[in-house]
Amino acid sequence: MEGTWLSLLPPIIAIAMVVLTRRVLLSLGAGIIAAALLLVDFSILSTFEKLWASFSGVFWSDGALNLWNIFIILFLLILGVITAFINISGGARAFGEWAMKRVKTRAGAQVLTACLGVIIFIDDYFNSLAVGQVARPLTDRHRVSRAKLAYLIDSTAAPVCVVSPVSSWGAYIIAVIGGIFTEHAITEYTPFSAFMQMIPMNLYVWAALGIVFIVAFRGVDFGQMRKHENRAIETGKVYDETKDIPGELKNDLPTSSHGTVGDLIWPIIALVIGTVASMMWTGSQLYTEENGGSASILQMFEFTDVPKSLVWGASVGLIVSIGFFMRQVKRSNKIGGAEFFLALKEGIKSMLPAIYILVFAWMIVGLIGELETGEFLAKAVTESNLNIAWLPVLLFLIAGIMAFSTGTSWGSFGILLPIAGTIAMSTDSSLLLPALAAVLAGSVFGDHCSPISDTTILSSTGAGSNHIDHVITQVPYAVTGAVIAAAGYILLGFTGSTWLALGLVILLLAAFALIMGRNPDKERVVSAQETVTK
Repeated sequence: MEGTWLSLLPPIIAIAMVVLTRRVLLSLGAGIIAAALLLVDFSILSTFEKLWASFSGVFWSDGALNLWNIFIILFLLILGVITAFINISGGARAFGEWAMKRVKTRAGAQVLTACLGVIIFIDDYFNSLAVGQVARPLTDRHRVSRAKLAYLIDSTAAPVCVVSPVSSWGAYIIAVIGGIFTEHAITEYTPFSAFMQMIPMNLYVWAALGIVFIVAFRGVDFGQMRKHENRAIETGKVYDETKDIPGELKNDLPTSSHGTVGDLIWPIIALVIGTVASMMWTGSQLYTEENGGSASILQMFEFTDVPKSLVWGASVGLIVSIGFFMRQVKRSNKIGGAEFFLALKEGIKSMLPAIYILVFAWMIVGLIGELETGEFLAKAVTESNLNIAWLPVLLFLIAGIMAFSTGTSWGSFGILLPIAGTIAMSTDSSLLLPALAAVLAGSVFGDHCSPISDTTILSSTGAGSNHIDHVITQVPYAVTGAVIAAAGYILLGFTGSTWLALGLVILLLAAFALIMGRNPDKERVVSAQETVTK
């Protein structure tokens, strides 16, 4: 079954069930069982053994703890507790009131969220969760649906990280490119300079970011997103309370009336500084262990231990949030020792839905890897006999399908970047960088559409949105960006001009903004804004 068309069945089953049932755990479970059955040739006893091995592998692999996954889970739990402390201390309420006086419109709240997503580019996991914690009080006050917030977070997180050399993504990509250059004896440019030249070629990034800001500025809502936005505008309900909302504190927590903006901002700032410092420190330590000497900034991010750094940074944020909580204990008669343990309990509970989804997603991704789904899709690239000018757009589409099916953009990078390099160097070396950039762009696109992607799951968690609501509402925007990017890659392949291709993307974005115009429900937006202001 491995490496054949049958390897596509588990992700297809999982994704189809997600769309039909809107029940993510059930759908992922069906895909997991299908993958296990295929791997053991439908032996029932062996299927149970494979399922157990898959589940235990999330926490224990290669004879040791799977620290990557464990640290990500710990980070989520700590972040949930930080959120609870911030809420009890009155920081979220105070920030919402402060922001309402300065950010007067729904468009302003959305633009601010998008800008935060662009600014926090160190890591997409961190971006998704940190931006959500800061923006949620503001967007809730302005009746922006959680589905829209999740879209704004997700569509700025990975796109910015994938073009930032000083990020966990950039460091990883540069390292992979370095291996490709070594294999093909490429000395025309360094991996770093190649990465920098590929930034304007990553057309999906610019299309996705352009659509984000057009949507935020002009209030463009279409597909299922309009339904969620209209409900939020008309009723003030920013999410469906009957659905699972990861990261949302279910019970009303006591809130200090003496809270200040600092009760929210300083724990988040501490978390940011702690995470970045930890990434640089762990990267420096690992680089020195492997190579000796001191590491440069880029090398620190290349060798960094992202999950461990997230836990350390979150721990710093947790300590600071507890400090502000203790300050409120002295100020308010409503806040005491009982609320401390309540924050721990409710904060952990708020993150459990996201953790359940993540564990299932990791299981199906691991099983899909054993089925060699990615390798099967990669063969479609190597065995095609199309005109070489079609290579960039073909790689963009194949990478999108691969990331969508496997739920991992990094896995797609690892498989397809070397293949793209080999094809380009054996046919037309001038297409090397466009081919590599197309793989990066397509992988991010597929990741945006995939319900089994961990970054999509964490964006739902950061925004406090139902996961399937986020996926269903984001897909039309992502597909729109992909169509625009694909047109650019066709032009890039036939002309070899990056700037012509980028110009076409900008022109199509302008056409999108002109055609979509403003949301026809603008009157209701204005009415709701007046209600919120009053």
